[in-house]
Amino acid sequence: MAIIGVIGAGKCNEEIYDIAYHVGKLIAESKNILICGGLFGVMEASCKGAVEHGGTTIGILPGNDINTANKFVSIPIATNMGHARNIIISTTSSFLIAVGGGYGTLSEISIGLKNNKKVYSLHSWDIPGVIKIKSVKDLKKTVKVLNL
Repeated sequence: MAIIGVIGAGKCNEEIYDIAYHVGKLIAESKNILICGGLFGVMEASCKGAVEHGGTTIGILPGNDINTANKFVSIPIATNMGHARNIIISTTSSFLIAVGGGYGTLSEISIGLKNNKKVYSLHSWDIPGVIKIKSVKDLKKTVKVLNL
């Protein structure tokens, strides 16, 4: 079992939401735990995919109120750390899957790479060290712990 970080923006379009949902589903079906920022957009979609398929999700929240977590977070953790919570997400994860995203996602990618973690990108940042993946199906083929 692994703790897998799913990172991405708090707002996203329908295509990115769907991809994130299927990433969460894949994590649950492979009996792993999903960790994310616990809010909306990519975070909500991936948590929804995981929880609807029997998975467990951890939300590392920026504020001090666990009630700000999206309704698919199994374990909300209030940090009152704002963006600094990205360090917790990236460091706790066995590896990271970036889906879409903005500068917050980039910070999580950077922290992950700095800590020698593998970072997979689905429609996200294309920078040195990041492993670009075209689809959730390809992610499943590429990442050993996600194979059923």
